[in-house]
Amino acid sequence: MSGLNRFRGFLLAGALALAALPANAGTASLGSWGIDLAGMDKNAKPGDNFYDYVNGTWTRNAVIPPDRSNIGSFQQLAITSEGRMKEIVAALEAKPLDQLSPEEKKLRDLYDGFLDQKQIEERGLAPAKADLALITKAKSLEDVAKLMGSPKLETGGLFNMGISINDKNSNAYAVRVSAAGLGMPDRDYYLLDNPDIVKAREAYKTYITTMLTLTGAKDGEARAAKVLALETEIAKLRWARKERRDRDKMYAPMAFSALKTMAPGFEWDAFVSEGGIPLKDGAREVIVGESTAVPELAKLFKATPVAVWKDYLTVHYLHAYAAYLPKAFDDADFAFYGTVIGGRSQQYDRATRGVRLLDGMIGEALGKLYVAKYFPPESKAKVEKLVGNLLKAYEADIKSLTWMSDATKAKALDKLHLFTPHIGYPDTWRDYSGLTIARDDLIGNVKRAALFEWQRDVKRLDEPVDKNEWHMTPPTVNAYYMASFNSITFPAAILQPPFFDPNADDAVNYGGIGAVIGHEISHGFDDQGSKYTGTGNLESWWTDADRANFKQRTDKLVAQFDGYEPMPGLHVRGANTLGENIADLAGLSIALKAYRISLDGKPAPVLDGFSGDQRVLMAFAQVWRIKFRDGDLRNRILSDVHSPGPFRVLGTMRNIDDWYASFGVKPGDKYYLAPEERVKLW
Repeated sequence: MSGLNRFRGFLLAGALALAALPANAGTASLGSWGIDLAGMDKNAKPGDNFYDYVNGTWTRNAVIPPDRSNIGSFQQLAITSEGRMKEIVAALEAKPLDQLSPEEKKLRDLYDGFLDQKQIEERGLAPAKADLALITKAKSLEDVAKLMGSPKLETGGLFNMGISINDKNSNAYAVRVSAAGLGMPDRDYYLLDNPDIVKAREAYKTYITTMLTLTGAKDGEARAAKVLALETEIAKLRWARKERRDRDKMYAPMAFSALKTMAPGFEWDAFVSEGGIPLKDGAREVIVGESTAVPELAKLFKATPVAVWKDYLTVHYLHAYAAYLPKAFDDADFAFYGTVIGGRSQQYDRATRGVRLLDGMIGEALGKLYVAKYFPPESKAKVEKLVGNLLKAYEADIKSLTWMSDATKAKALDKLHLFTPHIGYPDTWRDYSGLTIARDDLIGNVKRAALFEWQRDVKRLDEPVDKNEWHMTPPTVNAYYMASFNSITFPAAILQPPFFDPNADDAVNYGGIGAVIGHEISHGFDDQGSKYTGTGNLESWWTDADRANFKQRTDKLVAQFDGYEPMPGLHVRGANTLGENIADLAGLSIALKAYRISLDGKPAPVLDGFSGDQRVLMAFAQVWRIKFRDGDLRNRILSDVHSPGPFRVLGTMRNIDDWYASFGVKPGDKYYLAPEERVKLW
């Protein structure tokens, strides 16, 4: 995303999405009915490794492209989406300029400017000279804070400031301030003694040295050591991801004047001076995240020399704009973030990066063209109908729960009935008429696009909330639940094979797309989403006994996932991934029930010897097949809220009773759990 450090509300992004279930016609994309039978390893025992049973041969044979950190169902569809965006841009390039709409011209000019590497090399650092000069000229901590908070730059800083939905009043926007400050993906990169993490820290120091040296610094290594030491101190003060997931803890409202009193070491007035936020003489309420860390970070700010902060800001600025600077900067940035962190050996081709830039900067302009070509209106109607069917299945499930009281059930059903699905594309498109894009001003274009979004947010700070707003673009391969809106969103790019196949067996579609629909709905009832009401407010609506019962069950899930070790010495963080693990378990449970409902009392067909229930479970495993590079897997373990794909499968299956019955899993099998140890939620 752009460097506005904006908060768009409380997102609980699941993965993948959904689509309709028309009658089968033709040949499925995978196999003859939707499962890649050739990708299975039938020598693997389902109870010992169900993931390998379904995906073992595929995993052994899959080749990760050199420009990718992983390959799997998700990545393959992302590559497809990128190819389609390239086709759209190629069509724009082929049209005469006078036939382009204003938005189409913006897309073409931004893309062409990015692809003009000859011009980028010829200009060198000149396009960034004025910004870098602002950093060089900083004389005081007040100057430093002003640079950190300026929406006209992207220097990074100790704190993020943005506009988001007020968690306890979903009809109002609020200013949010939270701790930030790290150049690596998570605090654990600075604090763990794992040998690979230590190597990553050394590589980060080398990266900082390189970036400073490229700007002309003569003592880059010594200065880099000070920047790394500073970020390490920041990491020590930041909350762990487990605490950052807690929506109650992350909500600390106070007047801006009170924030200044709480954390006096930071130059708050300078920090907000260029953002244009009306602070009402200090009375403006701000919501503070990592509230106990903020005063300590303010002390660190005051104790750190201006010279160190200037180097820190320079490196973070160059990281933000490396893709738009000469090759030496871009290559250095990729060597660390792409290779060390992501494990990739090769950068994306320039055209792929170009369409990603369009999607990130003016994505709804591109999305409008994407939808027109690749997502017909009838698809949206079919998907909306399927979402309705899954909601009905969820309603029946809530009513049948034995561990939840009638009082909490009633409110859970109220929330379910208020769910809003957003399918394919927004009903109202973003207006980019006020954004200036110039073919020969690449960095200026990026800065103006970021500032355009910031000013839009500030302008509506005291206006009614637009609950139909989207936070992903149509070409995005993902899906999400947003607690503040109580909505689930599925962009157009995800509503296609391999996640949904109109020619596949219904059981396969329920196990793939159906489970994902259930997954996203379930985020409204996971350990954090369940803290929000049906109208999107952070407010307790469970009885104390029900909440305690729920926690007792989810604690068992945390312990299970803590036991998985994807890499030597690195375990899945069960507390960090709890919300997604709950959603996977609930989503698959609901999908199985919905599939049986769809049979309308008729027996499920048997295909190639596999029953309907078996095919649902196999489809779920197939959706999550993935092969990682080590760097990417390590990064996900440390910083992602999702468990790695194989453990999403294994950790979910062993808690599903129907898995045991369907595949003859018995005591003694590696992933067997006694019935009393299985986690039952929805």
